[in-house]
Amino acid sequence: MNQALIQKYNVPAPRYTSYPTIPYWQDEKPRAAEWAKHVQAAFTKNREISLYLHLPYCEALCTYCGCNKRITKNHAVEAPYIDSVLQEWAMYRVLLPQKPILRELHLGGGTPTFFQPEELHRLISTILADVELSDAYELGFEAHPGTTRRAHLEVLADLGFRRLSIGIQDFDPKILKIINRHQNYNHVREVTQWARELNYNSINYDLIFGLPLQTQENIIDNMAKLAVLKPERLAFYSYAHVPWVSPSQRAYSEADLPKGAEKRALYETGRRLLEELGYQEIGLDHFALPTDGLYQALKGGTLHRNFMGYTPFDTKLNLALGASSIGDTWTAYVQNEKKIEDYQAAIATGNFPILKGHLLSPEDQILRKHILNIMCRYETYWPHTADQTTFLAEAKDRLKLLARDGLIELEQQGLRVTNNGRPFIRNICMALDGRYWDKKPGGQLFSQAV
Repeated sequence: MNQALIQKYNVPAPRYTSYPTIPYWQDEKPRAAEWAKHVQAAFTKNREISLYLHLPYCEALCTYCGCNKRITKNHAVEAPYIDSVLQEWAMYRVLLPQKPILRELHLGGGTPTFFQPEELHRLISTILADVELSDAYELGFEAHPGTTRRAHLEVLADLGFRRLSIGIQDFDPKILKIINRHQNYNHVREVTQWARELNYNSINYDLIFGLPLQTQENIIDNMAKLAVLKPERLAFYSYAHVPWVSPSQRAYSEADLPKGAEKRALYETGRRLLEELGYQEIGLDHFALPTDGLYQALKGGTLHRNFMGYTPFDTKLNLALGASSIGDTWTAYVQNEKKIEDYQAAIATGNFPILKGHLLSPEDQILRKHILNIMCRYETYWPHTADQTTFLAEAKDRLKLLARDGLIELEQQGLRVTNNGRPFIRNICMALDGRYWDKKPGGQLFSQAV
């Protein structure tokens, strides 16, 4: 890895789960009626939907975490929260003239397995009773290995779940201690074994590189354990140090964090060992075995990226339920109220709990397509007049600099990311980020790119 390039390009950059990125959404939030029109227009074009359900509760605070969550051991919060989510779902169903065709459903958090299996069954069975399932659908959920019971897996398997994502981050006890994560290797092994017995066919592990106290030896040990457990997918994320967003990250010193070239070397070691185990690199920070649907989507050209991360499906209508969740119609985004009490209060009055949103301009939609192509296919082209925007012409000089450094091959009407450019894919996307360059931030909004 070229140290000079790391030093040059290790700047704050978005992760591009959306375009425009949230800090550049319009100042005035869309009205509920306006959002409803975008939802109905997308549904008229295609009845297929994806659903994301945010379940924000956790029993303990993991200090590294930047997600929207509520820490409590009071499980009396479960039923009222599920009630609110189901009421929000009912509000969306009023907008849709027919039963939607469900392509993908994902439970995220927080910790979905904070909830009792009976409450999860009530939530999911109610939703499934009001949709048609696509011929090729996927139901998945995130699990904390320290709190997940076999009963969670059994209930969800009975409802059709076959995808499971286990949050691990690292296997080393001293790292788990400093990030306040209460689990061990045996928990992970046991949950994985239960899932296999219950016919889950796509198990993902979340690991993070760049955690406090993490070394090359930790990465090597993590990969050795993966060789035994062999999940179908792996998200090998870069730790995002954003203490101005997540004050819990101040629980440890920045001196404890690997940075720059040292941090990138952790990823390179992990990538090399994963490839030796048969995993293929996919997009940004993801890997999959060739038998998994995510890899097959990459090869088939259907890989997509949204607020849930990488997915084999590109459904234009993505409805999101629960506090802080983000819905997407391709032409508009809205984010729900982040504070649980504000979310539930809005739902109780029969109003969509919109905190903020963005209506995508024609140029936004064009640039979004190109950024998605780079994130999912490592290339993009703009040969048609309809794809030409003022900003693409203005971006040419930035793209030429990336080409000069060997990160992309620049063509007359497009670009291709080189192997050397893949570690800098966020920087490449940022060159096409019209909203960013129109209003470059004065302070730091994003985590470091490398």
